[in-house]
This record gives sequence, C-alpha cells and structure tokens, in this order.
Amino acid sequence: MTDETGTAPAERRVRVVLVDDHRMFRTGVQAEIGRTETTGVEVVGEAADVDQAVTVITATRPEVVLLDVHLPGGGGVEVLRRCAGLMAAPENPVRFLALSVSDAAEDVIGVIRGGARGYVTKTITGTDLIDSVFRVQDGDAVFSPRLAGFVLDAFASTDAPPVDEDLDRLTQREREVLRLIARGYAYKEIAKQLFISVKTVESHVSAVLRKLQLSNRHELTRWATARRLV
Repeated sequence: MTDETGTAPAERRVRVVLVDDHRMFRTGVQAEIGRTETTGVEVVGEAADVDQAVTVITATRPEVVLLDVHLPGGGGVEVLRRCAGLMAAPENPVRFLALSVSDAAEDVIGVIRGGARGYVTKTITGTDLIDSVFRVQDGDAVFSPRLAGFVLDAFASTDAPPVDEDLDRLTQREREVLRLIARGYAYKEIAKQLFISVKTVESHVSAVLRKLQLSNRHELTRWATARRLV
C-alpha cells in the first residue's frame, strides 16, 4: 500500500514491466510511478508489441506487468496466452494488471479470462495506480469501479456468450473505433483518445465499413446500437 502522498513503505518493492504501444504514454507512466525511492516501484523493462512484451517479461520476470489491451501482434490477450507458464509458476508468479483506455466489457472480460488480476483505465491517478500495482503483487483482484460489474456479470452466468460472427471479423482496435464512432465522436476526438493519428482512424473506419458491408457512419451507428455496443 502507499500513503496519501503516493509513497510506499520503505520495505515494499515491486518490479514492473510496462507494455504499451505508445512511447509517450510509457514515458509518462515511468515518470509518475517509477521513482523507486519514494514509490517502491522499479520499472525493469518496457515493450511496444506482443513479441517484445513476451521477450522482456521472460527475461526480467517482474512481479507485475502493466499491460495495454490493444497491441500490435495480437493484443494483450495474446501476451497473456504466451506468458501462461509464468503466471502459473509455483514460486514468484508474474501477475498482470491491464491498463487501457478501453472500458468496453469484452476487453475487460477477455483479459480477465486470459489470466490478468485486474483492469484499470488510463484515467487512474498515479497514486491509485501505485496502490493497484502493490495490491496485484499481493494477489488481490483490482478493478476500476464500474468495470467490476462487467466481470461479476460475466462470471455469474453459466451460459457461454453468443458468438457474433460479424463482430468477430473486427480487430480489437477496430471495435474500439467502432464504439467511439457510434457514440458520436469526431475523428480528431477518437485520434486523441486512442493516441493515434486521424489518418489511422480513417483507415480503421474504412476497414470496419468494408468488413460489415455498411455504407456510412450512420449505418454503423445503427448497427452498433442494435448490438448494444454503445
């Protein structure tokens, strides 16, 4: 635990790997939580995609990995799949805490089913993030308040969720862009929220329209609303 100033007790230490495909975000997190003498957090590695993540995590064996959901090479779920052995280690298991801009139910449930110990959004404060890291190190499950309900609902049901073949055609990033478009966000707003360029947003929208055989964002909004994705 940390005190109200974000300072960890002197005896507490945790080694952390940051996995996120945005270098500026990693730099910001490092600056916020990586002051080892005051926070107790030592950032021992960084990665920007799935392959890098698996390599760095395997080499450093941190106590906690801060893992983004959307990554080149297969996403956070793929990192979890490939690190299953490290998570299951009888001694010093590697524990994962998802840290993502996405608050979508399927993203939350996907990484929790994959083995992550918790899920917090990037709106979290530095002090709360440090506290979450230590709690995950201790084996606790940690969630941003509204996200806990997704997990409780998902695991309370004994029925497997229905398969939506249309939705399954979309990548995780395309689904995120789809939801934001359906909520009425402009391309520039989406680009800012997802830390990508406007041109990349346009490419994702074109791919979504093509895969779903839709003509424009109005049809896309109706499609998403009908599936309760908004």
